[in-house]
Amino acid sequence: MRQIWRRGLFWQRGRHEDHVSAGEAAAAAAAAATPPPPSPDPAAAAFFDVDNTMMRGASIYYFARGLAARRLFTLRDLATFAWGQAAFRLRGTENSEHIGSAKEAALAFVAGQHVAGIVKLSEEIYDEVMADRIWHGTRTLALGHLDAGQQVWLVTATPVEVARTIAHRLGLTGALGTVAETRDGVYTGRLVGNLLHGPAKAEAVRALAQREGLDLARCAAYSDSVNDLPLLTAVGYPHAVNPDAELREHARRNGWPIHDFRTGRKVTMVALPAAAGAGALAGGVAAGIALRRHYRTG
Repeated sequence: MRQIWRRGLFWQRGRHEDHVSAGEAAAAAAAAATPPPPSPDPAAAAFFDVDNTMMRGASIYYFARGLAARRLFTLRDLATFAWGQAAFRLRGTENSEHIGSAKEAALAFVAGQHVAGIVKLSEEIYDEVMADRIWHGTRTLALGHLDAGQQVWLVTATPVEVARTIAHRLGLTGALGTVAETRDGVYTGRLVGNLLHGPAKAEAVRALAQREGLDLARCAAYSDSVNDLPLLTAVGYPHAVNPDAELREHARRNGWPIHDFRTGRKVTMVALPAAAGAGALAGGVAAGIALRRHYRTG
């Protein structure tokens, strides 16, 4: 048992280094979507997860839908992705090896592509298929923090270009997202750090807090997923929004506020599109493959 524990400890240390590098990369890439007004509460901020917290479903799924509408992504690919999302929610767990291999595959398609083109696609697709899927209740919470003179940041595993678009359209301060390496405005096909997921989100928030002079004990965080406990416990005021069963139970035990903006008393476990994690990342891989095929044949 001791040997097994030690192996687990070594693995955790390696994973921790990945999370720290991802968090630092996200914070370094974080640029305010709009110049913030003079703030009467400069040491406080709020951090919002995106998928199923700020937006119904997974942002990468809607991005894929936008690609399908442009014939860069087939309906069959979309159906396959949706099934993968359902299977992920039924398992309720994430496989680190799957996430790692999916990450590499997703990066391959952007290599050589111009950042400006991806940003333009993100803006168009947000306006077409994401805007009307924002939870009004969650946005109201975010605007309340802005009205109190606090910064409001999105924190998501979604590529930072997509995350920035969402933040800009919602009038928020900015976004922390997964950062792909670029050189001279072109993607190299590598990540800076790792995926902004799980503990990496907490590392990103800590790095941003140091840069912005924030007091995390005075900050709030909002998420739907138990996977975001590292983020939620990094701040003084954690909130559960549209929570999964595990997060709901944890929030109840710890007296955290619970906000549920879903309609109906009973919320089913499997919803398409589902939340982030390996399932959402798989959607990014599928979208990437479709785009790569398009550019090769275009």
